[in-house]
Amino acid sequence: MATACLALTSVSSIASAQAPAAQTVAQAAAAVLALKPAADGKILVAVPRPAADGVALRLLHATTLRTGVGSSRLGLDRGSFGPTRLMVVRRIGDKAVIQYENPRFRATLGTERERAAVRDSFANSTAWVADIVETRADGSFTFDIAPYLAADVAGVAPSLQASGAKGYRQVEKASIADPASIKAFADNVEVDALQTFRSDEATPASGVTAPDPRQISFVVHHSFVRLPGPGYVPRRLDPRVGGFGSQAVDFSVPLGDRVVYDLVNRFRLEKVDPGAARSPVKKPIVFYVDNGAPEPIRTALLEGVRWWSEAFDRAGYVGGFRAEILPEGADPMDVRYNVVNWVNRETRGWSYGQVIADPRTGEIVKGSVLLGSLRVRQDMLIFDALLGASTDPNSPAVRAALARIRQLAAHEVGHALGLVHNFAASTQGRASVMDYPAPRIGLTDGRPDLSDAYGVGLGDWDRFAIDWAYGAPPPGVDPDVAARQKADSMIASGARFVSDSDARAPGSAQPWGSLWDDGADPVAELDRMLAVRQAAIANFGPNALPAGAPLAGLRRSFVPIWLLHRYQIEAAAKLVGGVDYDYGVAGSGRAASPVAAADQERALTALLAALQPKALAVPARLLPLLSAADDGNEDPQFGIEIMPTAGGPVFDPLAAADVGATLVLGPLLERTRLSRLLLQQAADPAQLGLDTLLDRIAQTTTQDLSDPLRRRIAYRSLMSIAGVALSDRADPEVAAVAAAKLGAVAATLGKARGDGAEAAWRRGTAALLIDRERLTAELQRQAKPPEVPPGMPIGAAGGGGWFDG
Repeated sequence: MATACLALTSVSSIASAQAPAAQTVAQAAAAVLALKPAADGKILVAVPRPAADGVALRLLHATTLRTGVGSSRLGLDRGSFGPTRLMVVRRIGDKAVIQYENPRFRATLGTERERAAVRDSFANSTAWVADIVETRADGSFTFDIAPYLAADVAGVAPSLQASGAKGYRQVEKASIADPASIKAFADNVEVDALQTFRSDEATPASGVTAPDPRQISFVVHHSFVRLPGPGYVPRRLDPRVGGFGSQAVDFSVPLGDRVVYDLVNRFRLEKVDPGAARSPVKKPIVFYVDNGAPEPIRTALLEGVRWWSEAFDRAGYVGGFRAEILPEGADPMDVRYNVVNWVNRETRGWSYGQVIADPRTGEIVKGSVLLGSLRVRQDMLIFDALLGASTDPNSPAVRAALARIRQLAAHEVGHALGLVHNFAASTQGRASVMDYPAPRIGLTDGRPDLSDAYGVGLGDWDRFAIDWAYGAPPPGVDPDVAARQKADSMIASGARFVSDSDARAPGSAQPWGSLWDDGADPVAELDRMLAVRQAAIANFGPNALPAGAPLAGLRRSFVPIWLLHRYQIEAAAKLVGGVDYDYGVAGSGRAASPVAAADQERALTALLAALQPKALAVPARLLPLLSAADDGNEDPQFGIEIMPTAGGPVFDPLAAADVGATLVLGPLLERTRLSRLLLQQAADPAQLGLDTLLDRIAQTTTQDLSDPLRRRIAYRSLMSIAGVALSDRADPEVAAVAAAKLGAVAATLGKARGDGAEAAWRRGTAALLIDRERLTAELQRQAKPPEVPPGMPIGAAGGGGWFDG
């Protein structure tokens, strides 16, 4: 049987090459690893004579799931990357040993002895030991790598466990490498293995979509990649710009320098003429759109990915970036292809950008994007609810959905190019596709309008980020110095950058970093979105559904309309107790400063407007429509995405109000925000204080308790304050202020007289608020905040990391 021979000579990185023609094993002349299928199912690997240290071969090893589990919650999607490792094959006696080296710890400027001292101070990992089958006269040797390929080196079982699918262990008798899958090329070898996992604890509710949830199988793809050759110049991370990076712990840096630093992940991109400001490139970066994506989505994806061409051209790389449709017969798992994969799941979920990178330098070897196919369907559900469903392929809803998928494709490819989120971009006129964009919904003649739902093309921040990461200075100029000067200039221009760590948490202090928000003024945009939401609710009805669809679907379509303002609430809340700060470096930066008192007051007023009955009353005309029943098997997304009912399909308007109130109270009463308010007013009495915040909430929600809706809003508000007073995580000073506020409210409510429902509610609530034991029990029981239906993609595995969107 044909095989490929081994070549250890250094070659240029293959990551940015144009798509090569498909090759068979027989056609490959100098593959990185020689694999030879044997008749007994073994896969023999031939490696050269070991060096004096016993190392015969050093290469990159990466794994990819060729088949996924199809569950957003579990996150093991088709195309998901496992870890990238620096692998060595070593000979010890009559054994072949596969080990993973530890390049994070290093001494780049040290002597050989210094490098050895660092290397020997930290553990490597031995992954496999095998018998040597044959030793040749030249010292090269052969061993069977099939058992290693079939083992769970990708970490599927731990991933299942971490995602809540308990008890899964690999079934060795049902796991096997596939000799027929071997493909060998000059710089990489690709091979698959079937791996099976079993859990006796599994149930259909675990998220596993297999026919038998107790036993699930994956095809795990292995890539063995030649180490990129010399010529790549790493770039250190600048916190003002951000970027994904490979961390280095370098014990050889001069005293006073940082031992720990990051090398940004980016592709190798070389000009034909290094001295020219603009030059064609030797090998462009090419991303391929999955040919399994349907039209018109496929074309929209291609258009969005191509937006990056402009940024590379501006950075001086003529033709430096291209996007094409994946050719027929090309394997998207092959490391030679950067691919935008179209991934199907049972429920909607996140999309991702991911990379295989050389851990020594940060150089990207392969970029990959996973786009969840149901995201565009969810957009259509929302847009149909806003505008009315239509079968017209050129309807405003379809146009908006395709505009969003273009933006999403560009966003995720940005991650695969090494860029991080910039959640401040939406406050500066769509400055980056690396933000999470809210659809910009206008009002025309009192009806929602999506004609400007999403931007087109890259923003100024995107162009800067590519130029900073990839741009090459003239010969003789230090690249890091040139990059630092670019960052100095961009930040001096007033551009904002806010990363995930300062934007995602509901209590984050940074007023300019939010997800799915819009507009230069978070408060003005919240006021506008409340008006848009009222118009959307007023126009909502059966026309939100396609003809013939079950009317019960209105309960799902209504949720994103009812919660249309949810992310702008979070953005406005960040002004309350907010602190403006940046990612300064020594010699450049500004002092952190609290948000102005007037802006905090404006934000609180707008947020309290969202707590008013006017904002939380479901129109009576909708209640019968929202209570329709359905028969048949339920769409798995339906039960996840609707609000609690009053039993069966009966819609509960008080539950809807409870959910709406929780949207406001949750971020407003987040414990770190309350602590900041206390400290800010202590430093400056003119600032909004904790006591004022709690007093305004109580007054707004308890002043008029004449109907069940108002009482439900008041109940949720008071129980939220009680949650602060009794929390074991709240600062003691904050808890004391909250407890005092409850006592004052109880004293007022307890004065009620009469026998009506309102008087009974007042007296009962007053008694509850002053009885700490009863109040604690109430918070643990029915007073828990209602579960708000998900807005962001369902089931983010790992909680939403750097590469999702």
